[in-house]
Amino acid sequence: MLREDSARNRLLGIGLISITFLCFAVLDTTAKWLVQRLPVIEVVWLRFVGHVLFTGLLLGPRHGRALVRVANPGLQLLRGGMLFCMTALNFWALQYLQLAETGAIQFAVPLLIALFGAWLLHERLDVGRWLAIATGFVGVLLIVRPGTQGFHPAILLSVGNAVLYALFNLLTRRLAATDRPEATQFLSALAAACLLTPFGIAFWRTPESASQWGLIAVMGIFGGLGHWLLAVAHRFAPATVLAPFLYQQIVWMTLLGWWVFGDVPGWTVVLGTGVVVASGLYLIARERAGPTLR
Repeated sequence: MLREDSARNRLLGIGLISITFLCFAVLDTTAKWLVQRLPVIEVVWLRFVGHVLFTGLLLGPRHGRALVRVANPGLQLLRGGMLFCMTALNFWALQYLQLAETGAIQFAVPLLIALFGAWLLHERLDVGRWLAIATGFVGVLLIVRPGTQGFHPAILLSVGNAVLYALFNLLTRRLAATDRPEATQFLSALAAACLLTPFGIAFWRTPESASQWGLIAVMGIFGGLGHWLLAVAHRFAPATVLAPFLYQQIVWMTLLGWWVFGDVPGWTVVLGTGVVVASGLYLIARERAGPTLR
């Protein structure tokens, strides 16, 4: 249920969304540590198993059968498939790239959503929006650095993840009109876990230490908690209020990358991230100011 749009509720929504992006940064940090010690596909599978267990225990007693009752099961399955593909691409990239690099590429998603919205949903974009999208992709090129010694092929995995994530958001927008957000996030994680189960078993390698098991639990809990808080935050504040706070995640990912792995992003990553963030914030500001020109 949406809450009254008030200053207090907006502040509460902003607080929840800030915790959300800290959760996602912790999720990626634990995943990066684990994929250096366990098969990527196993880590992806365990991430969703933990997510399903956590959210099932958290939301099941309150919502009961409503947690699995949806109007579009086929689209929910598609969303779950997209979710596990995105996570697999992200975790695979994290084997080779810094957290700040994968995070910076993710911030191209608002630009891609605007682009795909124009292409797939026939939403017309004015000159300012087209310039923001073009500028944002210049920032992406600064981060990716194609044709230079700093280019790593794994960056293409992050680019693929960003493209899928933009389409994922459009599908989520479509499902929001008919299905409860709790059901959508639970069923997508459940679908991803089920689809990955044969591969998780086939590539299984038993974690060797208590610390590995502990981080597996942390990964599942923070993944499930982050997705739940994301849904709750949108009950207290409109998406246009919350969207700019997406960019907090790059701060957390840079700090955690330095603290845990000793990674310091290069100047091109910092500059490119600034360009992408500025372009995304411009698009968000235009959406807050009014609808797209027709």
